[in-house]
Amino acid sequence: MLERVLLLDGGMGTQILERRPTADDFGGAAFEGCLELLCERRPDWIREIHAAYFAAGADAVETHSFGANAVGLAEYGLADQVETLNRRAAELAREVARQFPGPRFVIGSLGPGGKLPTLGQVAHAELFRSYAAQARGLLSGGADALLLETCQDLGQVKTAVRALRAAMAELQLERPLWVQVTVEPSGTLLLGTEIAAVIATLEMLPVDLLGLNCGTGPDEMRGPLSTLAESWPLALSCQPNAGLPVNAGG
Repeated sequence: MLERVLLLDGGMGTQILERRPTADDFGGAAFEGCLELLCERRPDWIREIHAAYFAAGADAVETHSFGANAVGLAEYGLADQVETLNRRAAELAREVARQFPGPRFVIGSLGPGGKLPTLGQVAHAELFRSYAAQARGLLSGGADALLLETCQDLGQVKTAVRALRAAMAELQLERPLWVQVTVEPSGTLLLGTEIAAVIATLEMLPVDLLGLNCGTGPDEMRGPLSTLAESWPLALSCQPNAGLPVNAGG
């Protein structure tokens, strides 16, 4: 894959919401909105979405596990399900990948968790435990790589990278570890961190790929991506979203 661009999939949440899930799909009103729970409740939807992206030409799909961390799941009383839901997410993606001519890859998705340690919103020890549990589940379910994405806080990144590597060591597995940060319209991370500082920090960590994702659309990524291309010594990635929402006709 070093000889060509690896094409990943697109959004998962938008595809799920197009199916208009009801409270029953989540297992009751108390769980409504916990999209990652649909790996257990509506695995047919998740398989369909993965299959559609593979059929469209994707080389790899991300597991439906972006928000399956202890902080997010605790809002639904499901914090003890982190490892189980992540394993299930990876298993579903792996099942679908086997149905397509290869090579097709499963990328374990780990989101930022919703709370930033640098701002004192979550303790590093709590974050470490959550990421380690996520990684154990994704690796046990068959993920080919781990993607720490939509990062806005270098403190969070450093803790997460340690946790992911610790999980690999625990399971005696070695997988590529990718990191993607999110830039604001200013070209910096949410906390004001410049891309040059991101590169300097992550060069010291056991990271195999660095890139950008989400953000405010592809146009605003050009500057930071150029900096990455000039200064980051390893593989690059870029996964923009469609841009900021536009209010059209209400």
